[in-house]
Amino acid sequence: MKARQRRNTVVLAVITLIVLLIFAFPFLWMLLASFKTQAQIMSTGQFFNFMPNLDNYTSVFREYDFLKYIWNSFVVAFGSTFFSLLLGLPAAYAIARHHLHKLGLVILVARIIPGITFLIPWFILFSKVNLVDTYTALILSHMLVGLPFIIWIMISFFEALPTEIEEAGLIDGCTHHQVFLRIILPISGPGVITSSLLSFIFSWNNFMFSIILAGEKTKTLPIAVFNFMSYSEINWGALMAAACIITLPVLIIALLAQRYVISGLAAGAVKG
Repeated sequence: MKARQRRNTVVLAVITLIVLLIFAFPFLWMLLASFKTQAQIMSTGQFFNFMPNLDNYTSVFREYDFLKYIWNSFVVAFGSTFFSLLLGLPAAYAIARHHLHKLGLVILVARIIPGITFLIPWFILFSKVNLVDTYTALILSHMLVGLPFIIWIMISFFEALPTEIEEAGLIDGCTHHQVFLRIILPISGPGVITSSLLSFIFSWNNFMFSIILAGEKTKTLPIAVFNFMSYSEINWGALMAAACIITLPVLIIALLAQRYVISGLAAGAVKG
């Protein structure tokens, strides 16, 4: 029996390692290529055998003004996440407590509809009010996906919370708004962190809305990376360095908030 369990454990470990290598290989190639020259990247015999250098990273910040693009992406991602939470948390709580399942279904449909469906109407609308190439246009367009996403995650999370907690707060003299702000939100931390993190990642990586609604003043990181590709050639070294720069902040945030994300998704998946 023990031998069978040991064999199953070894087989599971081998399968997990194979899957991990398959998914991690593109990131490993990206990281190594960011320290190579163009010739070394194109050479099949220099995957590991090369002399690392930081020329790609220095050129990214010196020639392409990447700090500006990082700031633009942060403003848009933070703004869209903040306002989505501001509107989405009360909406999700109301839907959960008043059993507005039809409204929840409408929100789910809004989340399922491809974002490109709204792109042309957004562009026409923002052009009419002179909001193209502004943070406002990008934040509102990103909220089109982030807001329904936060609402849908938090509905199931709020439904899992026992109503006795709210009743106790009302008995102690709190209003419904105070119960929500002082009792419900503090104990909903994992769900809030999970939904806000996923919304932030979506906004940080979004390409479709930015390529239409952003201009030179509000160009974000995905658009800046796209500019490394031209008709004549692709600057692979700078492109990989820029991709690493984009990935690093999200990776750090995800690692720091990992336990909250797991507990938030688990709590939202169970209805009490």
